Amino acid sequence: MRFFLGIDLGTSYFKAGIFDEDGRLKGLGRRFVKKETGDGTLCELPVPVFWGTLRACIGSAVNEAGIIPEEISAVSYSSQANSFILLDENDNPLTPLILWPDERAKEVFPSGSKMFDEIDFLEKTGLGIDFSAAFAVAKMTWFQKKQPESWERVKSVLSISDYLTFSLTRKKVADLSTASMTGLLDVTQCRWWKESLNLFSLNKSMLPTLRRTGSFVGTLTKPGAEHTGLAAGIPFYLGGLDHHCAAVGSGIIQNENICESTGTVLASVGYSNKYSADAGCCSAPGMDAGHYFRMAFDDNGALALEWYRRNFAPETDIPELLEMAKEVEEGSEGLIAKPCANKYQGLNGFENVQPFHGHGHFVRAILESTSASLEKLISILNRHFSGKVISTGGGAQSSLWIQIKANKLKTDFLIPECSETACMGAAMIAAAGFEQTSSRKELAEKWVRYRKIVRPES
Repeated sequence: MRFFLGIDLGTSYFKAGIFDEDGRLKGLGRRFVKKETGDGTLCELPVPVFWGTLRACIGSAVNEAGIIPEEISAVSYSSQANSFILLDENDNPLTPLILWPDERAKEVFPSGSKMFDEIDFLEKTGLGIDFSAAFAVAKMTWFQKKQPESWERVKSVLSISDYLTFSLTRKKVADLSTASMTGLLDVTQCRWWKESLNLFSLNKSMLPTLRRTGSFVGTLTKPGAEHTGLAAGIPFYLGGLDHHCAAVGSGIIQNENICESTGTVLASVGYSNKYSADAGCCSAPGMDAGHYFRMAFDDNGALALEWYRRNFAPETDIPELLEMAKEVEEGSEGLIAKPCANKYQGLNGFENVQPFHGHGHFVRAILESTSASLEKLISILNRHFSGKVISTGGGAQSSLWIQIKANKLKTDFLIPECSETACMGAAMIAAAGFEQTSSRKELAEKWVRYRKIVRPES
């Protein structure tokens, strides 16, 4: 029996999932990422903490699977974007890992910057979202302006997943999937975009070589094995952006389906054989030439639900509130939740509030609002959508929420058997590379199973 390791470099938690050759999750490790925030504007992960957290995570997965590291056939990863580290000429870290929520660059790089108006930014990069201080290049601009002496010593800029790849294999290689979120990538040409590099005063020599998700990089070196608790010689394959990997782990490979995740934010991902640069959508190179991931976000996710509970029903937990919402008919008896109702004062995020509206009405209105936002996201990805929706994230645990979404979109919703879709997608990438699978679609059909199908009510 072969085993494959998928590492998920999340912002809040690192996870490691070990899957057998049939796609069954055999062991899972999960560790909270202890970040340093300084005065509240920083979000840094010290390098020793990075390795300690990851090693503990992998160790837990190996122990739960009941195997030894030597039994792992291949490894890959799923990663957050726009988190990075700066290295000197000897490849020693000049900084901790600086994570994307870090806000130090706000003063030098305000949101909604107009600096891209003179170049064909959207068409080249596929990034149809507003640039902000969350982007890695914004913080690089901060270093250039605020710490020029430190910046002069920088010889390499690596994303968090690039740093993992380099530390394990000694190869400076970046996957196109994660790189697509930097604003530095020419998506259709799959190369660093010269105009964008010039805009941010970056030299191509500072950046890793670009290769497609699923590419073989090399085998784990002895130091790489010591960092992770794995065995030297294990083949390592390039992973991708967390949302892309979660879509792969949900079975979204060269089909008409779309993956949605309802968590703190709402996200949806599709897979297309055509490139299109659209406002509100992020397009990225897919796993094969001529294919593209398409992704759209909305802030109208699960945050409003927790906000309502905390402020208006503190003695009630979320499952109880969802049970109350089940008793309310579609339309919430006229109550309407505005998108991101949590951003308003009191109950000002709701319209048509009546004295008889109880917790169930407000909760159902929030669920219906999120479902309407999901419908808009999917129309951005594919305005002629006719497939099924694969539902992941915390929202997939609520049968009511899924039913409301299915009714709104008038299509089937599928719930994956394995809830750790990002780890699974990374492990599938490793398995496809190791087994030299010619058809990733066949591998997905073998690995991905659905525990539930929710059909729209007539």
